[in-house]
Amino acid sequence: MSAGRIIAYIAAAILIFFGVLFVWGAFSPDGSPGWIIVGVISIGIGLGLIWLARRREKQETEIIQKIELSGDINLETLTCQNCGGALSSENVRMVAGAPVVNCPYCNSSYQLSEEPKW
Repeated sequence: MSAGRIIAYIAAAILIFFGVLFVWGAFSPDGSPGWIIVGVISIGIGLGLIWLARRREKQETEIIQKIELSGDINLETLTCQNCGGALSSENVRMVAGAPVVNCPYCNSSYQLSEEPKW
């Protein structure tokens, strides 16, 4: 939770608390009818702050990670080392910084290794 949201929630709680006190105080013998308006406005602003803080909370950030393999790898001819099934780029994922192949045919998973070219 960010510092801005925490401050918004604290300010909203204070505004709602004092708004309720103003509305409650308006019905006391020494109260004024104008306090009801002040209390309702304060409660409304507090609820608005909560709505804004929750709205900002739901925004998501999409992280796109591109795999750049060293060496020449032709994904069109990539086959599973266990069953020989044809693999596509959708079957290669990055796990802990290493490219890992998940075979949809035999359900095996293994790390891609680059063979030396000499």
